[in-house]
Amino acid sequence: MSTHTATPLVTTFATYRNPEIAKYPFCPGCGHSTINDQLNAALVKLQLDPHKVVIVTDIGCVGLSDQYFAAHAFHGLHGRSVAYASGIKLANPELKVIVLMGDGGCGIGGHHLINAARRNVGITVLVFNNLNFGMTGGQHSVTTPHGALTATTRGGNLERPLDICATVGVNGASYVYRGTSFDKDLPERIAEAINVDGFALMDLWELCTAYYVPNNDFSRSDMLGVMSELHMQAGELYRAGYPELASAYRAQYAPTRSKTPFTRKPLAREFTTRLDKPLRVVIAGSAGGKVKSTATVFAQAAIRCGLFATQRDDYPTTVMSGHSLSEIIIAPGEIFYTGIPRPDVLAIISPEGLGQVKAQLAEMGESGTVYVLAELESKVQTRARKIILRPDGKTNRKALAMMAVAAFVKHSRCMPLEALTASVRADQRADVAEESLKAIETGIKLVE
Repeated sequence: MSTHTATPLVTTFATYRNPEIAKYPFCPGCGHSTINDQLNAALVKLQLDPHKVVIVTDIGCVGLSDQYFAAHAFHGLHGRSVAYASGIKLANPELKVIVLMGDGGCGIGGHHLINAARRNVGITVLVFNNLNFGMTGGQHSVTTPHGALTATTRGGNLERPLDICATVGVNGASYVYRGTSFDKDLPERIAEAINVDGFALMDLWELCTAYYVPNNDFSRSDMLGVMSELHMQAGELYRAGYPELASAYRAQYAPTRSKTPFTRKPLAREFTTRLDKPLRVVIAGSAGGKVKSTATVFAQAAIRCGLFATQRDDYPTTVMSGHSLSEIIIAPGEIFYTGIPRPDVLAIISPEGLGQVKAQLAEMGESGTVYVLAELESKVQTRARKIILRPDGKTNRKALAMMAVAAFVKHSRCMPLEALTASVRADQRADVAEESLKAIETGIKLVE
């Protein structure tokens, strides 16, 4: 018997280019080809697993690049590449996510750039900055220099150019670099950026030989001159050591990953009901009047009776002012449409609520029932039957919704009152439940 020591299989990647597509489609002299070649050289230098590399491209000429690499790729809407890349990185922090975008995408999706830098999401952004929108005919972009001629600035650009590096640097990027497509050390700098544990951006100036160069009689030396005139320095400009967001997020929630996110048990059937068709109920009250919580208790009571239930709430964005409306449907079968244009039961307990249900009141016919406070009865014009509720002057206004629901349940016998009280005891805080049970007693007496 002989033994052999297994030799680990080591794979060396000589290129990350897609062997099926050899030639770039870019214009002669365009810097896109050079930067893509330098990116390939950087990847070869890093020897990353291609299965763990994702190249995300933006719209524009640069958007044609991803197909030339043998790695994962994602191509989406203009200006959104950084948002896509951030999502990919957050979903799987082990991936190396590289964004290829133009200066046009930086303008359209500038807020994505700022927030990815601020959050320090661990992606690498290479900006192919040719100072105009090359794919669509050479319109000016956010980086077009002042005075430059483009298809949309025939008298000279009046705007100031955006300093992309300063923008992301001041907002917390881990690594920021400015260079050009002509830089000999670009593979090393790109590799450096990819290795940064945080948000890295390289603003790489280049020539758009189709539009910007002929429009402005522009050359490599002119490009460097403009960079100098704008006081936009080249080289590494920012480096910071903030925690990378995707890894920090994973670490923060690691202790909870094995725990069940939802501990609440499904409501068990405890009661029976003779309800044999859907019942559509609307409670119309005021914000702060416990309309929504009362509707929830009613819906949960229905579920405890073996019924299906839906709840839709409507209230203004302000707090403790304006209306509060809840629509509840309970039914013996599954509910596919949750809207209630014509309620079977409508409880009106405040002027604000009444103001929101005029259309539903108009739709109600003689088969419907409206429960309304005595003080509002004269304002309710409807063909539905009206049940007037007359609580005494000591009744808490926050108890009116539960009181009205209790009166309706008692009156209609759509479910046992015990189901309502059981839901109150099971689902409400003790002090709130005590008030709710008193309101239920009051509501029952109003219709006895």
